[in-house]
Amino acid sequence: MSHILVIGVGNEYRSDDGVGLVVARELCAKKLPGVQIAESSGDGAALLEAWETAGTVILIDAAYSGADPGTMCRFDVNSEPVPISLSFHSTHAFGVAEALELARALQQLPPSLIVYTIVGKHFSAGTGLSPEVSEAAKKVVAQVMLEVSSL
Repeated sequence: MSHILVIGVGNEYRSDDGVGLVVARELCAKKLPGVQIAESSGDGAALLEAWETAGTVILIDAAYSGADPGTMCRFDVNSEPVPISLSFHSTHAFGVAEALELARALQQLPPSLIVYTIVGKHFSAGTGLSPEVSEAAKKVVAQVMLEVSSL
């Protein structure tokens, strides 16, 4: 359990919901040593399986909280629960939020699990990110690069 796994979550055909995938693809292009990059639709069971052997997991997903579009939040899931007011934008009945809390209840969280969320503006059918979310995605890429370089 020592490798670093970055998981970008989203649906690239639902506008800003694809931000996790955009971040993951940008990080993949950087070819960060010792970092595995994965993409996920947000299915909770698949997430539990994906992070099963990872020492550090960094998950990036779109969210809705009522905050301004492009607002970025970072949560250390092992230290704090993700706020109830934060809604992950998922089409799955068992999605990211449920996977996080089930893993916590079963004591199966990875040793380190960081979640970055970016508040979306548009979640309707379509491709591409809104300008606010696109700008936030760049900041998350830079932040994740700093984070993994310090591990």
